[in-house]
Amino acid sequence: MKKIIKENSSKIKALIRSFLGEANEDIEQEVYLRTYKNLPNYKEENKFSKWILTITANLCRDYLKSASFKHSSNSLHDEEVLDNIKYSKTPEMVYSQKERQKLVLKAVYSLPKKYKEIIILFEFEDYTYEAIAKKLNIPVGTVKSRINSARKILSEKLSFLIEG
Repeated sequence: MKKIIKENSSKIKALIRSFLGEANEDIEQEVYLRTYKNLPNYKEENKFSKWILTITANLCRDYLKSASFKHSSNSLHDEEVLDNIKYSKTPEMVYSQKERQKLVLKAVYSLPKKYKEIIILFEFEDYTYEAIAKKLNIPVGTVKSRINSARKILSEKLSFLIEG
């Protein structure tokens, strides 16, 4: 099992981050438990990494549908992320900037899945167009188009930040 974890850990973590926008050790552990339990069902004609990533994707989808995710996403856990940002500004400026960042994060998380996933990979995880295309198994042109569309949606949703 150690070999499986060593060979697949980075791919599993990246897939979880792409689905959820953050790391989730509970899901990662569940992937390894399910993999271990289902090893007898694994068909060797299939690629093992694809099989384990399918398990990961299914667990992420289940989590996103779960009540615990819906509850936690409403509690704005972004406070933790924003608290890690160091500022050398007045408290009022810090508060204002954090509020703007919360609004941006909320807008990103409200995008349709196909746009949210690409924006998170491109803007937050610094993936290239080509890496996103390969990861999502879509053409590079589609990646560029979706990033452009997502930016337009975000621009409309957040236009009040620029005006005000």
